[in-house]
Amino acid sequence: MDLWIVGAGGVGRETLDVALAAGVAVTGFVDDAPGRGVRGFVVRPIDDIGVGTSYVVAIGAPAARLAVAARVDARGGQPTSLVHPRAVIGPETAIGPGVLVMGLAHVSSSVTLGPHAQVHYGATVGHDTVLEQGATVLPGANVAGAVHVGQGATVGSGAVVLQGRTIGSGAIVGAGAVVTRDVAPGEVVVGSPARPLAR
Repeated sequence: MDLWIVGAGGVGRETLDVALAAGVAVTGFVDDAPGRGVRGFVVRPIDDIGVGTSYVVAIGAPAARLAVAARVDARGGQPTSLVHPRAVIGPETAIGPGVLVMGLAHVSSSVTLGPHAQVHYGATVGHDTVLEQGATVLPGANVAGAVHVGQGATVGSGAVVLQGRTIGSGAIVGAGAVVTRDVAPGEVVVGSPARPLAR
């Protein structure tokens, strides 16, 4: 399998690291800012992706990731999951198309990783947790068991989400926050215990 990496920023370079570790051949990078060189590849325009082409979107921001995935899907691209060989994936875990799991992540038993979800390096996702489409768990975060992370929600670096909590769609859990109660859709929470960010 040859794989296009969609997005040539920091997450794109980290995704290349995952592909190299997993022995997956990378065709190159595509991005809305083509022409520059990244890690030995010349970045090409997204429109170069054709029907049946395997791709993974390597963009950290969930809303942008899902929007770009929709564009590539409309061109006939095929979202492909990419898991680092030094990540742990527990039994009975379902991995959707376009999922990215980085090195030293630990995804426990009976987890559902929805399409285009990301679990970054050193993060943990507990048993029976659901990450909906585009949900993101950033480096070093700890999501306990039976948590529901809504579509396009983000759990920030080093954050902790306690067992059984719900993170609403589009919500953001700030870096280092400790979530002890549910987070409403679109809400931004910070601190320990996590509280809504004053606007």
